[in-house]
Amino acid sequence: MIQSDKERIKKIISTWEALQQQIKEHHITAENLMEDEFFQWAVTTPLYNIGEQVYHISSEMKSAYPDIPWTVVSGLRHRLVHDYEGINWTIIVDVIFNEMDDFVNSIKSIL
Repeated sequence: MIQSDKERIKKIISTWEALQQQIKEHHITAENLMEDEFFQWAVTTPLYNIGEQVYHISSEMKSAYPDIPWTVVSGLRHRLVHDYEGINWTIIVDVIFNEMDDFVNSIKSIL
C-alpha cells in the first residue's frame, strides 16, 4: 500500500507525540538517556520509524519545503539502523530534547 505524503506526515507526528508521552511517563531525561541502555533502545525505534517515513516522502513535497531538514532526519534513521554501535548519544539527546519539536512543528504546518 502506497501512502500519501500527508499520511506519512501524520504518522511522523503521531509517532513523535507517542514518543514524547513515553518520555514523560518513564521520566526519561537527557541525563539518564545518556547512560541507560533500555531508554536508548526505547527511543530509537520511534526515531527509526520517523526517519523511514521522511525518507519515503516524495521529492516534490521535499522540494516544496526546502527549509525543512528532510535529509537530516532520514539520515539519522540510516545512522541508527546501520551504525548502532557508533551512535553518539549526545547528538540523539540533542535531537530528542532540542530539535525534534521544531521539525515536527514545521511539518505540521504543511497539513
